[in-house]
Amino acid sequence: MWRLLSGLALALVPVIGLTGCPAAIVGGLAAAGGAGYAANQERGVEGTVNDFTIKTNIQNAWLKADPSLPVHAGVTVYEGRVLLTGAAETPQQKTEAAEIAKTVPGVRAVYNEIEVGPAESFWHSTQDAWITSQVKSNLVFSDVRSVNYDIKTVDGSVYLIGSARTQAELDHATDLARRVRGVKRVVSYVEVRPGAPPGAQQLAGPEQPPPAAGGMPPAGASVPAAIDAPSAAPTTPVEVQKLPPAP
Repeated sequence: MWRLLSGLALALVPVIGLTGCPAAIVGGLAAAGGAGYAANQERGVEGTVNDFTIKTNIQNAWLKADPSLPVHAGVTVYEGRVLLTGAAETPQQKTEAAEIAKTVPGVRAVYNEIEVGPAESFWHSTQDAWITSQVKSNLVFSDVRSVNYDIKTVDGSVYLIGSARTQAELDHATDLARRVRGVKRVVSYVEVRPGAPPGAQQLAGPEQPPPAAGGMPPAGASVPAAIDAPSAAPTTPVEVQKLPPAP
């Protein structure tokens, strides 16, 4: 069923560009089976649809201004924040891509990570796709709320954009990404939500009694299992971009 929905979505992309009505189409897809995933994100179904609309409008604007732009440059949108990746032929083309994106309604910020130079080879694109899949898998099988993160990899650089419940969660997410083989650097454009995350008390578990004298736990208290330390600290750099506070 998911493969069928994915194929339907790809088939409808040209129609979206012509009609300018992605919300109705995405709404139909969500009703068909994607609503659960979107609803589990903090931006919700409406936020997901809005971001899809912004992405489509940017790509259409690029196509009108310079048909080569959408071929090698990519767009990722999360709550109106736009991440541009990929390649541009000239510095002017890179600047133009960002300036066009800023004019699209609903855009809150543009992060221009487009590289000036030739497009990636098929081999490097395949490597990047593998890295992205590994990072996504690591986030899914951890205590990170992975549905709130979008991940792009270009030439070994992993870009994270989305929403973290806490700074500790974001730190853990970036650490998981930097440990994937082949990652050269991790760039984070993830916002940390203000305040305690929903359900924090339930996630923390029952309150434990205070430790007895001497640092030993009192009788009957549960003792957490030891966590194995990593064999070696990763050397992959992490660049956390300073973002404006969430509105």
